[in-house]
Order: sequence, then structure tokens, then C-alpha cells
Amino acid sequence: MSTIPARLARVVRTSANAAEARQRTLSLYRDWYRSAPEICTLYGLSVSPAYVRHALRQRFEKNRYITDLRAVDVLLLKSRQDYQETMNCWKQTDHVMGILLEPQDRPQRTFLEKFYEGRDEDASRPAATGVL
Repeated sequence: MSTIPARLARVVRTSANAAEARQRTLSLYRDWYRSAPEICTLYGLSVSPAYVRHALRQRFEKNRYITDLRAVDVLLLKSRQDYQETMNCWKQTDHVMGILLEPQDRPQRTFLEKFYEGRDEDASRPAATGVL
């Protein structure tokens, strides 16, 4: 498939109410869900489309209880952008496996635990990891 930048482009919109935000979220989730086999083929992943769907579902579930419409709009914008970049093959396999499919949960640590480690990993985290 050739790369056409405008193929998956969408106009940036803001949600007027929670029902519209929910509809946009479901539409985006369906786009991701349906494209899981194509993602595995495009990037030659050694995982099944079912695993990709499971990882995507976890990403969406993590943000399930966000009710602020502005925050939901930002998350939708970032996820739509990530979807377009993924489907246009603008990423490398490591980006898809590391950023998109790896679980993002970390155990909570106290300030002293971070201090004893000698670094603050939360502050040195790449910006691209908070996609969904």
C-alpha cells in the first residue's frame, strides 16, 4: 500500500457533549480494531492480530473513566494521529512493539524509592509513550 498522507486525515473537532465524545471514541476504537491484521502485516510483527487488539483494548480501557471533554478530545486527537502514522507506515517496528503494544503500567513508588534509585524515570520518559 502506498503512503498517502491525506488518506486517513480527519478534521480536528471538539466534542459538544459526552455522547458525541463517546461516539468518536467508539469510531476510533473500531478503526484500530479493524486494522490489527493490517498492522501485523505492514510491520511484520511476530504477534497475532488478537494480541494487537488486546493491547489496544487495554489502552482504551485505561482512559475509560475520563469525563473532562477537553481531555477526551486531546486523547482522541493524539490517538487519531498515532493511527494515521501507524497505518501510513511512518513508524518502525520497534515503535509499534515498544510504544504501542507494551504495557505502560508501572508500580507506584514513593519519593524515597525513586531517590534511592538515583533517577526519576517518570521525568525521563519519552513523550511518545502517552498516546492513549
